[in-house]
Amino acid sequence: MNRLSLGDISITWLEGGIFELDGGTMYGAVPKALWQKRFPADEQNYIRMPNAPLLVQTDEFNLVIDTGLGNKLTEKQQQIFRVRHPWSVPESLEKLGLQRQDIHYVILTHGDFDHAGGIVMHDAQGAPELTFPAAKHVIQSMEWHDIMHPNSRAAHTYWPANFAGLNSGGNLVTIKGDREIVPGVTTRHTGGHTRGHQAVVIRGSEGCAIHLGDVLPTHTHTNPLWIMAYDNFPLDLIEQKENLIPHYRDQECWFTFYHDPFMKACRLDEDGRVVQQIS
Repeated sequence: MNRLSLGDISITWLEGGIFELDGGTMYGAVPKALWQKRFPADEQNYIRMPNAPLLVQTDEFNLVIDTGLGNKLTEKQQQIFRVRHPWSVPESLEKLGLQRQDIHYVILTHGDFDHAGGIVMHDAQGAPELTFPAAKHVIQSMEWHDIMHPNSRAAHTYWPANFAGLNSGGNLVTIKGDREIVPGVTTRHTGGHTRGHQAVVIRGSEGCAIHLGDVLPTHTHTNPLWIMAYDNFPLDLIEQKENLIPHYRDQECWFTFYHDPFMKACRLDEDGRVVQQIS
């Protein structure tokens, strides 16, 4: 498993499943002749994408950022989304000597099924249960509102089964705006991709990292104008990228990725080019 050390805080990527999406939707209005040079598609125009939750460990806390595809997809859904590798977050944790009950916080960048699918899992008998039963799940309040009251577009990606029991079990924490979750780990409301999308800033004793979720799904999206057809508020997203990427680049922070099959994190130069990476 890939690991990034920031001194007293470490980041490890977990196995949240791999699926395939249409390349055109991942790049919106960007011509295929341009994006395919950086992210080759297959003969059907699909590109392979991991869903890699981040395990953030401080001296006192274990946090997970997003949760992967989960194990609740039907056979039909697995075919539609071309799942190529199953969700195995519990097994990833066990390899690190951790159990699901050892996670203190889950930070959700947003509620799309590929990020929230692992909130609730099926046990060996097929019954639903919280994957991280002891964890507080942190999400922006406006994102939670939209999950509970989705419009016709959001209903296709905010699936009720992914959130069942989260609120009634006392595991839900809704926040407004920026918030320090534990020392060294802060959420930052961005919007753009969804109305309540949030990023996570991680500052250790020996460096920093910024996890921009679907604001920056892969290293090929560093150009502010390279955005996805999935982005609900594109002009807001472009503005956020124009501000956030230079801000954290100038601090020599790592940019961490959830969907990138080529690298897990990188540092960028002033032109948005990768100068250091963790593959």
